[in-house]
Amino acid sequence: MHRKVTPVILCGGGGKRLWPLSRGQYPKQFLKLTGAWSLLQETALRISDPARFEPPLVIANEDYRFIVSEQLAEIGVPPHAILLEPAARNTAPALAAAAMLIGETAPDALLLVLPSDHLIARSDAFSHSVATATAAAAGDRLVTFGMKPTAPETGYGYIEAGASLAQAPGAHAVDRFVEKPDLATAEGYVASGRYLWNSGMFMFPAALLVEELSSLEPDLAATVAEALAERTVDGDFIRLGARFRDARAVSIDYAVMEKTSRAAVVPGEMSWTDVGSWNALWEVSERDGAGNAVAGEAVLVETRDSYVKSSGPLVALLGVSDLVVVVTDDAVLVTPRRLSQDVRKVVERLEALARPEAEHPRLVYRPWGHYEGIHAGQRYQVKRIFVKPGAQLSLQKHFHRAEHWVVVNGTALVTRDGEQILLRENESTFLPLGCVHRLANPGKIPLTLIEVQSGAYLAEDDIVRLEDSYNRA
Repeated sequence: MHRKVTPVILCGGGGKRLWPLSRGQYPKQFLKLTGAWSLLQETALRISDPARFEPPLVIANEDYRFIVSEQLAEIGVPPHAILLEPAARNTAPALAAAAMLIGETAPDALLLVLPSDHLIARSDAFSHSVATATAAAAGDRLVTFGMKPTAPETGYGYIEAGASLAQAPGAHAVDRFVEKPDLATAEGYVASGRYLWNSGMFMFPAALLVEELSSLEPDLAATVAEALAERTVDGDFIRLGARFRDARAVSIDYAVMEKTSRAAVVPGEMSWTDVGSWNALWEVSERDGAGNAVAGEAVLVETRDSYVKSSGPLVALLGVSDLVVVVTDDAVLVTPRRLSQDVRKVVERLEALARPEAEHPRLVYRPWGHYEGIHAGQRYQVKRIFVKPGAQLSLQKHFHRAEHWVVVNGTALVTRDGEQILLRENESTFLPLGCVHRLANPGKIPLTLIEVQSGAYLAEDDIVRLEDSYNRA
């Protein structure tokens, strides 16, 4: 019988190179880029067999907690827990916390560490690699998954594989890790046949990882242990204590894997990509006879080898090649495919200009549903609000704005200064400035309404929550 392992899904990261689809408040791991499920959901489904895997531990930013919870519920994969970081400190502190937490109840656990934003096409090859890594980790090895390179890629780090491990056929000792190379060096690595791409996926015995961290990074391990001791629990959410902010921000590669004598690597042939750019997505997408990959409404004439994605209007291309064109409701990106790794520079410029398009998509997700900005002007804005059946917003008030609600679909139960009003389609209510109010959907179908805000200040931080079903501040 195969030994069961505990998946640890890393769900941080901003995905700036996939702007404008990926935004700070809704990064790439939550996007449905290649099919019916998001990258996070694809990752969770990959390890959903209860005969082989324990429920996953997901590590996420506080801001993403409800998105993670909802996306896992949508695919029927309940987590062991969702571990929330008060600040992003890279992968070593995150995995230290995971190993210590799982080790409290299962000291002999094997942890399968998976980034939430990778694409893996061949499930059979993935399963084979996991089985090999399980055997190696059970022999007190810290295992990384190396991908056999298909090209001299300069965007990945490399691993030089060494001698085979007798206790785990197919696994190798690690001779060395190397940084992202220049093109000539990468060509030499690929030609040698000894080097693998560093995928960022790992298999660790929980106790061994804690032992190595305590030896190699004692201050980091002690700080994370203190943060874990300060944790609070709220349903599936485990919040690490504020001490976690003081942990050294360092990757598990630098902190442990490049220093330990117990590193091993399992070569994988699983059609893997970290979806790090629009060009990477073009490479794994289905393309037409002219080499174009198209998603959404588009017309291409005399156009070759381009990636076109529109979630909004029709896009037309004429007489161009090797382009990326991505269109959303509020932004358009046009760049040569060869420069798609540099899209983060656009995001950095938007951040410097304090443009909201860097951080927020037009569709903003909340635990009760979502809202969408429709129009904004001086001292007013219009939103479309969608509330799930049985859900409710917080009991709240605003100091700087009044609101007018018009029900479009469904039924709304409105609390207004202690009074409750039931609104049906085409009915409306007005909420004056300072009014204590709440919106709820008591029905069995989604509620959609139009909200018109007016006032001197309309930002989302003008909300004073008096009661909240989701324990938000």
